Amino acid sequence: MTTAAFTPWILGLTGGIGSGKSAAAERFVELGVHLVDADQAARWVVEPGRPALASIVEHFGPGVLQADGQLDRAALRQLIFADPVQRKWLEQLLHPLIGQEIFSYLAKGQSPYAVYVSPLLIESGQYQKTQRVLVIDAPHHLQVSRTLARDNTSAEQVQAILKAQLSREDRLRHADDVVVNDGDLAALHEQIDRLHHFYLTLRGGQP
Repeated sequence: MTTAAFTPWILGLTGGIGSGKSAAAERFVELGVHLVDADQAARWVVEPGRPALASIVEHFGPGVLQADGQLDRAALRQLIFADPVQRKWLEQLLHPLIGQEIFSYLAKGQSPYAVYVSPLLIESGQYQKTQRVLVIDAPHHLQVSRTLARDNTSAEQVQAILKAQLSREDRLRHADDVVVNDGDLAALHEQIDRLHHFYLTLRGGQP
């Protein structure tokens, strides 16, 4: 098979806050799987010299830039959270660009399948561009305790984030595969390794 003709099938990886998505993603990378996450792609499209950054500066003014020409995310966040119209404008500019960036990057993968990690995989509708969906799931109390241990945040804020995210039931309804991450890291790795060997047997994400 020539490299030019080869395109990996895409596994969408998602899960609620504190579920262990990032740890699962890291394991796929260790196994040699081509992976991109939505946050990474969102950073790429606004790098200095990219058209998206020029459009943002033109729209919001130079106050959204740091001294070194990088986007000042905190300044931009304040502007858009204060104004839903501006937030919508920014989303309409960035979302298509982020999508293009993600899927062109994934298509270049040399592994039989590639992984796209997004906390909003289901909500954004981008799961429809993947061939299979893996949900990392964790009991509610673990999601809260892990997030509190990781982030400098309050229990109320974590509960608010959980409420704003898709419910576990809705997320699980879209899953082809589910990993319940209620043990230690070794147990998570074992489940990911098992799935990886299964995924290598698939063509186009289907058995």
